[in-house]
Amino acid sequence: MGTAKLLDSEEGGAVKPAEMKKKGKQAKPTTETSDVTMEDKPNVPTKTKPKRERSSNTTDPPQVSRKMPKRAASCTDFKTKPVRLSEKSSTIENKKVKIVEEEIAALSIVPGPDDPRPNRRLTDFILHDENGNPQPVEMLEVNDLYISGQILPLEKTSEKEKEKEIGVRCEGFGRIEDWSISGYEDGSPVIWVSTELADYDCVKPSGTYRKLFGLFQEKANACIQVYKRLSKSSGGNPDLSLDELLASLVRSMSGSKNFPHGASIRDLIVSWGSFIFDQLVSLDEVPENADRAFVDLPVLCALRDESKKHESNASMCFDTPMNAVLKIGDGEKVNKSNNVDEDEDMKLARVLQENENWQALKQKKRRGRQGGGSSSKIYIQINEDEIANDYPLPDYYKTDVQESDEYLIFDDFETVDPDQLPRSMLHNWSLYNCDSRLISLELLPMKPCADIDVTVFGSGVMTADDGSGFCFDGETGGSSGSNGQQNEDGIPIYLSAIKEWMIEFGSSMVFISIRTDMAWYRLGRPSKQYAPWYQTVLKTARLAIAIITLLKEQTRASKLSFSEVIKRLSEFDKNNPAHISSNPANVERYVVVHGQIILQQFAEFPDDTIRKCAFVSGLEDKMEERHHTKWTVKKKAILTKAENLNPRAAMGPVVSKRKAMPATTTRLINRIWGEYYSNYSPEEAKEGDSVILKEEEDDQEQEQEQEDNENEDVEEPEVETIVLPQETEKPDSGIKQKKNKPSKTEISWVGNPIGKTPGGKSLYKSAVIRGEVVALGGSVAVENLKSDEDSIYYVEYLFEDFDSRMFAHGRLMLRGKETVLGDIASEREVFLTNECLDIELDDVIQPVMVQIRTLPWGHQHRKANATFDKNDRAKAEERKSKNLPVEYYCKSLYWPERGAFFSLQSDKMGVGNGMCDSCGIMESERKKEAFEVNKLKTGFMYMGTKYDVDDFVYMGPHHFDSDEKWNETHKGGRNVGLKAFVICQLMEIESPKNSKLDNPNSVMVQVRRFYRPEDVSLDKAYRSDIQEVYYSEEVVKLSVSSIEGKCEVRRKKDLSSQDSTYIFDHVFFCERLYDPIKGSLKQIPVNIKLSPPKETAANEAAIRKRKGKSKEGESDVDKTENNENSASKNLLATLDIFAGCGGLSEGLTKAGACVTKWAIEYEEPAGDAFRLNHPEALAFVHNCNVILRAIMTACGDVDDCISTTEADEQAAKLDESMIKNLPRPGQVDFINGGPPCQGFSGMNRFNTSTWSKVQCEMILAFLSFAEYFRPKYFLLENVRNFVSFNKGQTFRLTLASLLEMGYQVRFGILEAGAFGVSQSRKRAFIWAAAPDQTLPEWPEPMHVFASPQLKVSLNNGNSQYAAARSTASGAPFRAITVRDTIGDLPPVGNGASNQTLDYKNDPISWFQKRIRGVTSVLTDHISKEMNELNVIRCQRIPKRPGADWRDLPAEKVKLSSGQMVDLIPWCLPNTAKRHNQWKGLFGRLDWEGNFPTSITDPQPMGKVGMCFHPDQDRILTVRECARSQGFHDGYKFSGNIIHKHKQIGNAVPPPLAYALGRKLKEAVEVKKMSSK
Repeated sequence: MGTAKLLDSEEGGAVKPAEMKKKGKQAKPTTETSDVTMEDKPNVPTKTKPKRERSSNTTDPPQVSRKMPKRAASCTDFKTKPVRLSEKSSTIENKKVKIVEEEIAALSIVPGPDDPRPNRRLTDFILHDENGNPQPVEMLEVNDLYISGQILPLEKTSEKEKEKEIGVRCEGFGRIEDWSISGYEDGSPVIWVSTELADYDCVKPSGTYRKLFGLFQEKANACIQVYKRLSKSSGGNPDLSLDELLASLVRSMSGSKNFPHGASIRDLIVSWGSFIFDQLVSLDEVPENADRAFVDLPVLCALRDESKKHESNASMCFDTPMNAVLKIGDGEKVNKSNNVDEDEDMKLARVLQENENWQALKQKKRRGRQGGGSSSKIYIQINEDEIANDYPLPDYYKTDVQESDEYLIFDDFETVDPDQLPRSMLHNWSLYNCDSRLISLELLPMKPCADIDVTVFGSGVMTADDGSGFCFDGETGGSSGSNGQQNEDGIPIYLSAIKEWMIEFGSSMVFISIRTDMAWYRLGRPSKQYAPWYQTVLKTARLAIAIITLLKEQTRASKLSFSEVIKRLSEFDKNNPAHISSNPANVERYVVVHGQIILQQFAEFPDDTIRKCAFVSGLEDKMEERHHTKWTVKKKAILTKAENLNPRAAMGPVVSKRKAMPATTTRLINRIWGEYYSNYSPEEAKEGDSVILKEEEDDQEQEQEQEDNENEDVEEPEVETIVLPQETEKPDSGIKQKKNKPSKTEISWVGNPIGKTPGGKSLYKSAVIRGEVVALGGSVAVENLKSDEDSIYYVEYLFEDFDSRMFAHGRLMLRGKETVLGDIASEREVFLTNECLDIELDDVIQPVMVQIRTLPWGHQHRKANATFDKNDRAKAEERKSKNLPVEYYCKSLYWPERGAFFSLQSDKMGVGNGMCDSCGIMESERKKEAFEVNKLKTGFMYMGTKYDVDDFVYMGPHHFDSDEKWNETHKGGRNVGLKAFVICQLMEIESPKNSKLDNPNSVMVQVRRFYRPEDVSLDKAYRSDIQEVYYSEEVVKLSVSSIEGKCEVRRKKDLSSQDSTYIFDHVFFCERLYDPIKGSLKQIPVNIKLSPPKETAANEAAIRKRKGKSKEGESDVDKTENNENSASKNLLATLDIFAGCGGLSEGLTKAGACVTKWAIEYEEPAGDAFRLNHPEALAFVHNCNVILRAIMTACGDVDDCISTTEADEQAAKLDESMIKNLPRPGQVDFINGGPPCQGFSGMNRFNTSTWSKVQCEMILAFLSFAEYFRPKYFLLENVRNFVSFNKGQTFRLTLASLLEMGYQVRFGILEAGAFGVSQSRKRAFIWAAAPDQTLPEWPEPMHVFASPQLKVSLNNGNSQYAAARSTASGAPFRAITVRDTIGDLPPVGNGASNQTLDYKNDPISWFQKRIRGVTSVLTDHISKEMNELNVIRCQRIPKRPGADWRDLPAEKVKLSSGQMVDLIPWCLPNTAKRHNQWKGLFGRLDWEGNFPTSITDPQPMGKVGMCFHPDQDRILTVRECARSQGFHDGYKFSGNIIHKHKQIGNAVPPPLAYALGRKLKEAVEVKKMSSK
């Protein structure tokens, strides 16, 4: 069995040998009679083999029995045994696979060829014994094996049908009777297994079975590879020698991902020699085989003989190779290579040993990734005395900065894998021992080792690691940080003991990371005191790079011995960064004593020939000669937190005076957040305790996952997901009928009717149900079909229908956990919704106590409301202790479709007049969706908007340019090819003649097309006004459904004046006529009818309110009116917290909604920039925690303030004049700001954090300002991940805090690129408005931008909300391009430093004219200076769209120092596959594309590497980055170039802030109008 020998019959049917070879099925020498009736074929001889004894006592006749596994031990276990799936796998695999018990049933369901035997594919399979234990294929020699897997049709489906292909999962396969290998002609192994009933192509094993199946897969592959090289029909040469054959196999199989790394492929193939010989010799019996008989090939015989020698010598890791062919049952074994039978024990021992050795090699493969050579097992430690001369004289660590204990920062520690620790940056750092003496990093092993006799601690400033910043050759004293700052903005901390460190490098970059038990830290610039100690480490790292470069230049790395490398190094020029000495003896000493760094660099290098070169072995020998200490490298163990023994722990207070200061909060905010985190216990931790995964199994899954996805480049959908408790579901509004209905006497009305519904039904005030009263304004519980909890409905009115049935009309109330708040919400709070229905009173379970709560609003009522809340919670606890029913309360209306919570309109609730607000809303929505053409066919209503002939409309661009290219794939060119809406004028309406009911698809409209400048040419678009369109004679006919909205086209003189780059009007102008055939433009005739001019702003507001796409639009206010309002007292007095340089205030103020009177900013350069641009505001450059403490102290509210002693002390030291100028409650109408997100992104284990850590988050202080001042409006801005970070806990706690204060709240995500800037920048926003104010709407995106709809997932993913639609398919205006943004700026060079320049050119584009304004002098057109190598790289990057490092030639360049270096950084091509090809690094911008997200430190190998100018060989200037954010040219920045880039990168784009401000202004005006 198991050979390729073919017989003349099988399963009662004749099989043609050619057919059998094509399929690759190996016939069985004997056959059993199946219990399945197959097609009868007479006169076909069959052979039988004796059947095995069944494992259980059975009297079934042999002819109708099949060998089956023990059900209790096997199949049942497979179905019910819990399997721990990764989060990824559990979310991706969502198909429901049908499960059947019997194999014959599965075969009947899954289609496929059945003549002469059924043939199917097998996936997700496991081969197991009768007890359900997975077994390797080789165990078929000694045991019965069975299958559990999914059966698919034999023929593979197309890619389109693949998703629909599910198949059938079978747990009741019969015993495996045979196996075979095919695919010789195709060059790819196909493994078949056969039961009595069918043959199965083993396509893909189960994830848990891959490693057991891997050995047989590789042996089968070896058979195929040998066949290809020896078969003439496959282009092979049967006359190869054994050495030639083995060399060829080694080359072809070395790329296999399953092949053990570091093992000798040659020896493995030799060990399989007998197996390969048996398989190929069996092919000789195929009649159609025209090749020479394999049994006669000398090379194949030599391979078999070598295998036998290998076995006897046991020189290979496989002690006994698998020489014999497999044998099933008691049939005779066919074996042409061995004449001696093994007994069962010998077989079992051999198979188990072979698989054990294979798995050992696989583990070695995984270890090999971490390093190579002997250094992976033994770590040679440097002798401190030998390196002392390379370091300064002893010194001790000194600092005046108060540092925080690392254990306090990461106090949420649990046992974790070191590779999963959080990662941060460490700046201004020093390393020292337990005596605080500065110590070299070299003395610490670069890998965890046993019995370490040295302890190294550290201190520094911790910040978030955003991926930017590398050390480039030529920079002095630097490491991974690229800027010269010593005072980084972060948390000063002292570290626990450092356990390991690592160096990552390329030809132009070196950065070093250290690991403690708490975190990984990438090292920025060291402190000035420690810098001399760090230089030796950097110098040695560069020396290792130089040596690797020397070896790479050789045709064979082994050509250079250790001594030859030393000689070459001594010849280096003194200006070479790797120069040590011209004396070879001194060079050798330096290389040997610092050898651990060099060896580790080699161990991590991806080229195997470099890792194992003669230099490495020579260096190891030299180090051993010096008797350096050898430490055994130990596996990274699960860590356990211990006491921090850093000597800094005993040096007094360790509270940071920077961001580590716990937030100053009010008691309300402290209670909401503190109670949640003190009670929160993540379910993930509980689940993790019950399942322990072996490291090798994890590695195996990761290997396979990477292999399965290596060719995929899938962009994940950009949908923010808030993970809510799994048991939470929105209740179904359906009512479950009660089994035992009460009699009519149990339900009765109280009193007489109080009126009639609009339909004439009698209304009542209350009813009695089973002795309990249900009244208007009350609430009732109703059974829910989809939840264990009853639904709660608010009673709007009670009525009796014409059949005398008694009803309540109710509005659904959701419990807090059923909203976006999830488990954050109070268990007593319910939220009214707009979902309503009629409830028959006999379906009511019971009345529910729900208080409609309306508390007094304002800062003056805070204390009274707090007292009420305290008493209310105490009362609730008392009721709970007495097991009394819960008393709910309701303060807000939850409207998930609008992403908001609104104040209750209590005066309109429960009136009992037969009218319901929810019904009114649904009715208005129905009317909006109604389509109607008027009788004269001169107009129609569509999507709530009235259209008339001669109106101007938007049409989808795809109706006009279906054949044009739509999108580019390179980063920064995403908008190329996207089109704005086509503007047309309605000319005629045509309804189908025979249609009784018109609909938007059947009614056609004739429209005249107006062209845009971009339709003519890119240059025309660049030089034209973005609001300009061209009249044409082109008339097209389209359906009404093609209409996207309504707009206006006026004469240019009739446009309103506006200077913002955000356009909120749907207004265009036309002065020319365009002929698309001739391509000519001429003056428009005077008789052309356009939209009439508007005389007043009020009229314009009314027009826009009627527009389809501008229904959310704002009233137009011209510049004069804005100026008048700015002088008035009606503007909102605003406090900007975390103000930065003022981007948010800039946009909001320009919108005419508010005036910033106060600002708080911690960073002095940013604070100075704010003052320069907002001189009217009082800007306080101080910690907001101290400011809040000072304000509350000055107002006599110290008892309500929770702050640290440090905050108290600093607040007491503030000048009296400063305290006097601080705002007071009642003075502030609007608070806005963006709390720093470094804590969210840098400390990425915050999801299981405790309250002591959460206190340090600035969002608590930000919310406390709102809680204390109680302004009319509040706006929070943050990064997009704020919504989904920490499974939504931070986001939901923020919402809950604002709702608890009494605010109305709206949340959403916006893309800045759709609001008038040429940059992809997604930001999360939360609006809040006082209960008596109007909650602002979201602004309408006006520009085309290639971004998907940014959604927030609600209710555990059951519904989603998007604040704005995606504009990728069209928008009123085209995208702003890079050329629009910076095309007029004068050229400058690398490192340009002139602070002021002349423009030299007039502005060209519409954007340039608006962004330049009245500015006459260009400022901050300065560029970061690149080193020589990066300048050369930049010069070699082609000046074309999408060009990046991948366009660099693979060559070396000579620097001015004489050093030859690679043009392409080594780290990029060697890691490209794992990092999406590092797209964009060293990238050029596309003139017609957009900017990537602006960051705080642009550089070619940073987080956003696309930072090169489209035409000039330099990094973008400060002014260019500012323009990409929408800052006008007169806006000023402060500090050095690093400060300025940071201010711009952290800012909210002013055009986006302006759009938000317009909606705020609109809300304020609506409130004023309603008050009148």
